[in-house]
Amino acid sequence: MKLLVYTLRLRLRLHLRLRELSRQAATWEHLGPRSSQGPGQKCWASVQAVETRSNLLSRPCITARIMRPDDANVAGNVHGGTILKMIEEAGAIISTRHCNSQNGERCVAALARVERTDFLSPMCIGEVAHVSAEITYTSKHSVEVQVNVMSENILTGTKKLTNKATLWYVPLSLKNVDKVLEVPPVVYSRREQEEEGRKRYEAQKLERMETKWRNGDIVQPVPNPEPNTVSYSQSSLIHLVGPSDCTLHGFVHGGVTMKLMDEVAGIVAARHCKTNIVTASVDAINFHDKIRKGCVITISGRMTFTSNKSMEIEVLVDADPVVDNSQKRYRAASAFFTYVSLSQEGKSLPVPQLVPETEDEKKRFEEGKGRYLQMKAKRQGQAEPQP
Repeated sequence: MKLLVYTLRLRLRLHLRLRELSRQAATWEHLGPRSSQGPGQKCWASVQAVETRSNLLSRPCITARIMRPDDANVAGNVHGGTILKMIEEAGAIISTRHCNSQNGERCVAALARVERTDFLSPMCIGEVAHVSAEITYTSKHSVEVQVNVMSENILTGTKKLTNKATLWYVPLSLKNVDKVLEVPPVVYSRREQEEEGRKRYEAQKLERMETKWRNGDIVQPVPNPEPNTVSYSQSSLIHLVGPSDCTLHGFVHGGVTMKLMDEVAGIVAARHCKTNIVTASVDAINFHDKIRKGCVITISGRMTFTSNKSMEIEVLVDADPVVDNSQKRYRAASAFFTYVSLSQEGKSLPVPQLVPETEDEKKRFEEGKGRYLQMKAKRQGQAEPQP
């Protein structure tokens, strides 16, 4: 009875909140272009006004969705993959709108890369996720999108930032999936903004190419593995790509792939420590090649490094075009996920230390340790008070 009353109250508050959001959206439609920010405030690029509809594209893409039980784990924490999927959907909408803002060949934006994403605060069942996306830079053939995720407790009205992510998209022609179109330019409020964006573009381009060559191996099963070893917790998921997974082009949504990657990483983490686990961060996710409808994809995850309270898991996505004999199995995406172990009270727990056995496992462990120490030093540097 108490659960029924709580559910009815939750639905009522959600209904009222959605009505409020609808009124805000209606008001927003009558607003003009964003005004320039004052000194010290963040300045976003506005889309060049080539036609009347272009002015609308400079506005952020904002979506909201309540978190349901099937979005979360048994402890009520929303899956990191669910949030990643929402982030990608918002980025795809705004970048596709922008790339079609001028007269020309129609296209759809495809995800090429996601920069490191930190999960700043857990999201729970019953909370509303507010996802906002804005374009921050464009090159000749790519779009950089900044996405923020806020969680709202609709019973108390409390809001908190849970995620900030940067995504890169490329526009693909609707007539030819292998044709990358040019991106309409944006107008920057500051010259430095364009220069900073160009540096980010060059850095991610270089790292994406390096990662493509680095991730060439595959995860092999080992019989009767010992506990706390890489083989003991490694996991794989095989998925047949269907129409509901795909874009208008017939290739997989980036958000669908990321959700499956997070699911496999979560299984690896849970097997290793046998407790409630949550996604803490995701290193850059690189999409090396498109995955088409009808492919069978294998998502493999393996533990690479453990600190006292965190686990790094490498996730690899391989695509097998079973209906096309002319194409061989290929690496489609790769990333490193970081998980933490939580008690029933939500406090972090010590993680069982990984036992690398082979030379390759020891090498990957040292590489993971290097990434961990580098990120730890970066966080400590940001935490230090500025003079």
